[in-house]
Amino acid sequence: MAERFEDINIGVIGGSGLYDMKGLKNITEVIVETPFGMTSDNIIVGEIDGQQIAFLARHGRGHRINPSNLPNRANIYAFKKLGVKMLISVSACGSLKEEYAPGSMVIIDQFVDRTKHRNDTFFEGGIVAHVSMADPVCNDLADVLFEAGKEAGASIHKGGTYLNMEGPQFGTRAESHLYRSWGIDVVGMTNFTEARLAREAEICYATIAMVSDYDCWHESEEEVSVEMIIAVLNKNVEMGQKIIRIAAGKLEGKEPKCECQSALKYAIMTNPDVIPGDLKKKLNLLIGKYIK
Repeated sequence: MAERFEDINIGVIGGSGLYDMKGLKNITEVIVETPFGMTSDNIIVGEIDGQQIAFLARHGRGHRINPSNLPNRANIYAFKKLGVKMLISVSACGSLKEEYAPGSMVIIDQFVDRTKHRNDTFFEGGIVAHVSMADPVCNDLADVLFEAGKEAGASIHKGGTYLNMEGPQFGTRAESHLYRSWGIDVVGMTNFTEARLAREAEICYATIAMVSDYDCWHESEEEVSVEMIIAVLNKNVEMGQKIIRIAAGKLEGKEPKCECQSALKYAIMTNPDVIPGDLKKKLNLLIGKYIK
């Protein structure tokens, strides 16, 4: 059972290479029970400059869970249960544009979904909700991350489209060229499912996409290999942590005032009288302020 914490406004999901958060003090490791099973790993709650942050290793410490099998619903629900209002995703990705070189960062503002095997909604089994995903990233949080990246000295780009492929295999050369023809900026395996669920949970969500390679379209580069990606990841992780620390300082004491925090207000379509009682109880954390 999770302990009670106060004022955990910020959550961080660390992707490939980012399995812990350096600089956290007064650390507590918690197990958060959810109606959607266990999270990827225990959540680490600690302080940066007196501000509490909840951190989760997306793939589990030691990188145990592949992208298609991530317990995304449990992960997002757990952050909601801890009171997180702003969720920062740090994620490795492949670049589909020359100007987004390995080692650079992209603050994503759009997604294209090519996944096939994900549980990407909390609303099923007797309840339907249609949240808006036209702008899938919280612009306010993205702005803070971009400014923090500039202060950190990162090679960082504001705005970009992330294609969420299924994985766990890397894509084919034909797919890489196809995505480039669509104008996609980077390709990864995880973030859009999280963004969908965060919107349903009324949590602000934004991504720091850390470019680890040029994908396989770039003929002057070697084909993508795990060894190549890990070498760049190790360099990216330190910068990613620095950006998060600066962003946390900028967010200290701030309450979100964006539409993310009321995304469900008009989205629940099901008549409350026909929603099963056990389902109302299961989703009370998400829908309780709208449906009694």
